[in-house]
Amino acid sequence: MTPIELSFRSLTETAIGDVWKQVFDHGWPGWKAWYLRRLGDNPAPVAKCHRMLRDFMPGMEHSWNAWVSSVGGDEDIARFLSFWTPPRYLVNCSQAAGVDAQGPWLIRNYDLDPLLNEATLLRTSWRGYDVIGMVEGMAGLSDGMNDSGLALSLTFGGRIERGQGFGIPLIMRYVLETCRDTQDALAALREIPCHMSYNVTAIDRAGQVENLMLAPDRPPIRRTDRWATNHQLGVEWPRHGRLTGTVERGQHLANLLEGGDLDGDAMAQAFLKAPLFTTGYDKGFGTVYTALYRPAEGSVALIWSDGERHVWRFDDFVPRDINVTFRADGSVGRAGAPAHLLDDETRRLQAFAARNTQSAFDGWTNINPLPDSRTETGDLS
Repeated sequence: MTPIELSFRSLTETAIGDVWKQVFDHGWPGWKAWYLRRLGDNPAPVAKCHRMLRDFMPGMEHSWNAWVSSVGGDEDIARFLSFWTPPRYLVNCSQAAGVDAQGPWLIRNYDLDPLLNEATLLRTSWRGYDVIGMVEGMAGLSDGMNDSGLALSLTFGGRIERGQGFGIPLIMRYVLETCRDTQDALAALREIPCHMSYNVTAIDRAGQVENLMLAPDRPPIRRTDRWATNHQLGVEWPRHGRLTGTVERGQHLANLLEGGDLDGDAMAQAFLKAPLFTTGYDKGFGTVYTALYRPAEGSVALIWSDGERHVWRFDDFVPRDINVTFRADGSVGRAGAPAHLLDDETRRLQAFAARNTQSAFDGWTNINPLPDSRTETGDLS
């Protein structure tokens, strides 16, 4: 495969302003192409998106107004940033949580096409708690933690059903901005409709772990496992399950956790190896980054398979760049210049926009056609 180059960066701001605009300008070209292509002929009115935010995530409407107004947003931007019933979208990940001598830990591999990732670790104090997390959909998060000691991560649940609800990245941000611990998070996640199926793993400063399976067509379900991959009660999209190895990855995580002798750092090393670490970048399915959160310490490390590791803390958050090369044999990280838009950023954004004219679902359907409903599954099994 041709190596893929990507620059990861860390940014911070206390109020919605110039940094948010930079994040938006960085991500919107790709997301816009994807969103408008798949939006359909009858998008939800912006007034309804506003009302849903007010009804289900009190206070988030103020952030939404600020996001939209600060970038001079039109209706498409306003609708997108509400995350209300977006088009289908998935990421394929592995995650686990536990406690060792240093305290609680949460580890995740984010698996997708690298050029579909916004590659931004963002610290914000926009409202409520201070939050550090990986940007997803510009305003949302795929994983993160807050300064109260709550950490969250998500995986796609491996189901094709889609319903009325919010995209999971905004739900993740809302929970981290408003919830103190795992029990708070559990209560919030149960009340917010999610438009697709996702697994959310939460751990707090006290080491309490919860795994919640969210879906648009059934109530949230708690799992007793301390890991999650890309299925829920079972494999319900068989071709996707086989292609991603979700059962094999899950069993591997279960075996590692049952052993009981691996601490967070040792588990992180396990995440850098097969079957958890994947290198199908040319097929749109490879490990983009490994994140190790330690919520009691207020630290997060981003790690790549060559061992390159960068750590940020609430009390020592330094903007920086890490230049990463994705190859057939893994990922190679290199420390870069102080955080800014690199000279090749225009090229990267163009590639992101071109690649993102297809959704993550399109990437899978190039291999296995995805039916629009369960009545059209055909030979999906």
